[in-house]
Amino acid sequence: MNRTKVAICGAGFVADIHMESFTRFVPEAEVVAVYARNREKGEAFASRHGIPQVYTDMDELLAHSGCEVVDICLPNFLHHRVCIAAAQAGKHVIVEKPLCVTLEEADEMIETCRSAEVKLMYAEELCFAPKFERVRKLIELGAVGDVYMLKQAEKHSGPHSDWFYDIKQAGGGVLMDLGCHALQWFRWMMGGAKVKSVYATMSTVLHGEITKGEDNAVTIVEFENGVTAIAEDSWAKPGGMTDNIEVYGTKGVSYADLFQGNAALTYSEHGYDYAMEKAGSTQGWSFTIYEEAFNQGYPQELKHFITCVRQNLEPCVTGEDGRAVLEIIYAAYASARLGRKIELPFHAAVQRPIDLWLGTEN
Repeated sequence: MNRTKVAICGAGFVADIHMESFTRFVPEAEVVAVYARNREKGEAFASRHGIPQVYTDMDELLAHSGCEVVDICLPNFLHHRVCIAAAQAGKHVIVEKPLCVTLEEADEMIETCRSAEVKLMYAEELCFAPKFERVRKLIELGAVGDVYMLKQAEKHSGPHSDWFYDIKQAGGGVLMDLGCHALQWFRWMMGGAKVKSVYATMSTVLHGEITKGEDNAVTIVEFENGVTAIAEDSWAKPGGMTDNIEVYGTKGVSYADLFQGNAALTYSEHGYDYAMEKAGSTQGWSFTIYEEAFNQGYPQELKHFITCVRQNLEPCVTGEDGRAVLEIIYAAYASARLGRKIELPFHAAVQRPIDLWLGTEN
């Protein structure tokens, strides 16, 4: 098989997840190179995963690695510059969340990729997570009636790398790190419905000695179709990772947790297509089985992106989605400082989203 050649940019935790996903689940792709700012770290990553080429210069990678796709798993502040360089070199681009750290960067990334006729793919794995996707399909089937509220919570005790605490590199705190997941998942569930307003509250309750960013945030998003969505995000929760969703409708509810159990707990007044083997009626409470796969959705999203490159298809999660999420993040920071709802579209005079909360422009 003629495989699509990929270069991974980054040699940390997320790059490891992407590499495992490519190796185990995406045979159509071949990772031919890794870029790392630290050569020793890049060589260790390449040795661990059997990658033949290591680069510490992005221009050299783009010129000599032979890659067709650049997969960006770097700190947030580097997403923009690497994306622009890759697009101008004619490479398709996958960008880990968040897309970038400013709306101006997002606009330039989208336009540069469009002008270069390459794909810009926004890696939001919750749009591919099998259990969450099973819930979305239930909603499409009408299992819970008309949806009126969504909730998503992602909480743990803090990031895996120190750069997340540096607002100059991350562009924000927990909202930029975890909240972006919820915001895109809300948009994904709503199928294109526009956001009407955003209200948020945030604070630094645990990590104030090491970051100026928020480590606990609650964001309320109102859609124009009347649905309310609530995101709870925290770096201050002990006891491991929490990542769950709740969907409330006029005829039922559905709850799913990525890391607990192998089913989504669903209540449906009139039932739906299939719950599990040997189960009878799906009316009332049922445990809806989800596809047995790497449950966070990374393999599915990367396989989808490679298919889009190979077959010249439009990816289902794009740079425009990443920009839309970033706009909601801006509004949330502004809301947390001002103590009121912020209506969209939102335009800010400051550069970074977190400046709206801190009241700074530096």
